[in-house]
Amino acid sequence: MSSSREVSTMIKQGFISDPSPSSLIHTKPISPNHPSSSPPSPPPFSSSSPQCRPTLFEMMSDEQHRESQQITDLNRQRLNHRLKRVLAKNPNFSGIDEFGGLGFRDGDVKLTVSSRDGFKFNIDVHSRVLTEKSRFFAAKLMRGGAVAQSVEICDCDDAEVYVEVVILMYSDDLKRSLMGEDVLKVLSLLQVSAALMFDAGILSCLEYLQSVPWSDDDEERVISCLSHLQLRCPMTDEVLRRVLPEPSTSTSFTDVFVKLLTSVLRAKDEKSRKEMKGLIFRLLAEDASENRGSSVRLNVPRDTLYHLCHECLSSLILCLSEATCIDETVQDRGAIMGQIAREADNLQWIVDILIKRKMGDEFVKLWADQKELAVLHSKIPTMYRHEISGVTAQLCNAIGRGQILVPRSIRHKLLSTWLEPLYDDFRWMRRASRYIDKSLLEDGLSQTILTLSMPQQQKILLNWFDRFLEKGDDCPNVRRAFEIWWRRAFIRQYDTERDHSEMQITVYDYST
Repeated sequence: MSSSREVSTMIKQGFISDPSPSSLIHTKPISPNHPSSSPPSPPPFSSSSPQCRPTLFEMMSDEQHRESQQITDLNRQRLNHRLKRVLAKNPNFSGIDEFGGLGFRDGDVKLTVSSRDGFKFNIDVHSRVLTEKSRFFAAKLMRGGAVAQSVEICDCDDAEVYVEVVILMYSDDLKRSLMGEDVLKVLSLLQVSAALMFDAGILSCLEYLQSVPWSDDDEERVISCLSHLQLRCPMTDEVLRRVLPEPSTSTSFTDVFVKLLTSVLRAKDEKSRKEMKGLIFRLLAEDASENRGSSVRLNVPRDTLYHLCHECLSSLILCLSEATCIDETVQDRGAIMGQIAREADNLQWIVDILIKRKMGDEFVKLWADQKELAVLHSKIPTMYRHEISGVTAQLCNAIGRGQILVPRSIRHKLLSTWLEPLYDDFRWMRRASRYIDKSLLEDGLSQTILTLSMPQQQKILLNWFDRFLEKGDDCPNVRRAFEIWWRRAFIRQYDTERDHSEMQITVYDYST
């Protein structure tokens, strides 16, 4: 039944002919004056009889051809209408004839512009205008001392643009003629003006490009176009000055980078500071991804980043020292606590940049050595200090992902110094910080623990086991690390010492 329905549907849609007898009978309406009893005349012969019906492929090809022809005709109509509006502003324009040809009054040369798909324009133009404005037409029309009666430009990529450039040659104010056009259109006009050696058109297009704003896509197109054309025109340099720095006068990247980072770290408005932090980090991340392995990658100064890290650490230690000496009733205590969170946030930002630029190895050792800071950290209320433990979380995540490579001794020292403070702050980190991903932190911490030696793993994980039973969700869950350590210690028990007792060595004496 489904097969019958499919055939019926294809018959209705006209893909196959109806095999029923009724489809082979052609009838015509009976005239009111014709006797109803008269037998119907035989149907006339038709080339569309079942034996001559076109195939499905032929019908589809014909349909595509008709659609293509309709599109071509529609484009021609639109182009004629658009060019008619443009030409109507010129007093020498005589109109569009019934065949779609264009012309200027008293034109003495017939210009034909044809595209590769056969799209063609015939325009009556003035040899005086074309030879004065275009060195290309001057060479084509003035051969042998006489003016040629016709000239043809064949196989144009965009015949419409060639016609519009010819129209521009009649304009008394090219700047005004280009107003309102988009950058892509002007670039097309520039390329054709260059091909036709229309110097005034080239200059006007370049002046336009130098004056208007560009989108990101426009910028790429402008640079590509001008690089391809290689125009020997001072205005070209003026256009490119927007995107090409001048080494002799421009500030170096290092100077700009240091200024921006310093400004962000010292900013007073919190909202603006966070917005600019995100902007700079994103721009550096784009450079790292787009120019990976390229010689044009930005050279972010390592020394500058570590200098800023030391400044943030010094500020943190100073703020923590002041906070431990101030009585809780003093009003300035709140401001100092806010400064602690801010300095910790600044440090996390710099560490993010270090990790992204693959420069974080030295900071792991620097952070692991902060014994004084860790002691002061324990004396401050958790609600003010938990941002500091965010730095430890960053480093563990990076180590767990292989983004930072440091010796085991430094990894162990990092956890020896900062794991307990991380445990103590985890409750506040999980609830107060929007930037801490609990599962990501736990996975990074687990991976870092598992990179240590088996005795070090055992000590840390047994301590975690007791703490987790006591604190529950307020302690990071590194159960996965515990399971892997357990299997390594008691189930798999790898033995790297080989048993050579069964090895046999046979010596042959070939001298006899």
